Amino acid sequence: MDLTPTEEEREFRARLREWLAQELPTLPPKPSPDDWPARRAYDAGWQRRLYDAGYAGLHWPLDAGGRGATPTQHLIFLEETERAGAPYVGANFVGLLHAGPTIAAEGSAEQRARWLPPVLRGDEMWCQGFSEPDAGSDLASLRTRAVRDGDDYVITGSKIWTSHAEVADWCELLVRTDPGAPKHKGISWLAMPMDAPGITVRPLRTLAGSAEFAEVFLDEVRVPVANRVGAENDGWRVTMVTLSFERGTAFVGEVVACRRTLALLARAAKENGRWDDPVLRRTLGRLHGEFGALWRLTQWNVSESERSGGVPGTGGSVFKLAYSHARQELYDAAAQVLGAGSLALEEEWVLDRLSSLSYTIAAGTSQIQRNIVAERVLGLPKGR
Repeated sequence: MDLTPTEEEREFRARLREWLAQELPTLPPKPSPDDWPARRAYDAGWQRRLYDAGYAGLHWPLDAGGRGATPTQHLIFLEETERAGAPYVGANFVGLLHAGPTIAAEGSAEQRARWLPPVLRGDEMWCQGFSEPDAGSDLASLRTRAVRDGDDYVITGSKIWTSHAEVADWCELLVRTDPGAPKHKGISWLAMPMDAPGITVRPLRTLAGSAEFAEVFLDEVRVPVANRVGAENDGWRVTMVTLSFERGTAFVGEVVACRRTLALLARAAKENGRWDDPVLRRTLGRLHGEFGALWRLTQWNVSESERSGGVPGTGGSVFKLAYSHARQELYDAAAQVLGAGSLALEEEWVLDRLSSLSYTIAAGTSQIQRNIVAERVLGLPKGR
């Protein structure tokens, strides 16, 4: 991995900075955090600007509608958009970071042509229908059934923690298509239209007071067989591709955001006198080192995914495990720096601290990540 910028990369950074400086002042005000339809429109509007400027799907393959940018250009894009305070993927994070890359890697030419352009333009949003109330972290224990009926699957079951289901057009859905097969073998990956008859969405309110998750009930929902990505009963393998994107590259922009937050906390500590506390200084210094190391690991993971055809490897689990705990420590440190008065500061600080509590669960719990690292990276025997 050569981190020395080329002339082309320096020019790319300069052009991007100039474009961001022109576009960001013209954005409308951010909508209320509780108004998801408005947030969808806001996020879709920003995505359309990226698309028109040639920055949408920057690192996606050319045959998937992207620009086929190098890993370094992708990282430059993340650095510069975060530095400028540009919107992130927002309500379309599933489409842009999970479902879209999975379809690009595993979908047919027809499926790519149908689903990827609307994602890149911001025209269609996706949600994730993986978790179930009775499955917990054992995702392969899912019970949602899909029975073949001619050219359709008829689906019955329920999903929970379905991100942005209330504003999504499509759902990346895991279903059991062979109940008699071993639990990892009888699963299929489907693209389900969220306006299909038989779908009921019930928003779930989180600790932070928002409702970006929902419980979804499926009552004999018909989904065309043509919407299956990968072969029937091969969905677990396709799911591992999805999860490798979710754990390996979906959080990279947030590492940049955390490094910026850490710099703001150090500045605040110097201004309010808490910098004199040696324990706090050591904490901030250690976090500076941890996020620096995570950024290097990010660069390595992105480079590895490029070498492996665009799909991240098991290094994503190492990253996700370390990042989720570092993020929690960051916002614990923020409470120390800002004091009890932090609850009266901008709502964003409070929401970020509350949301940090979920990162050791989201995208696979830390216990699951430790098992993956132990078995697939270190080659240790499976525990009993």
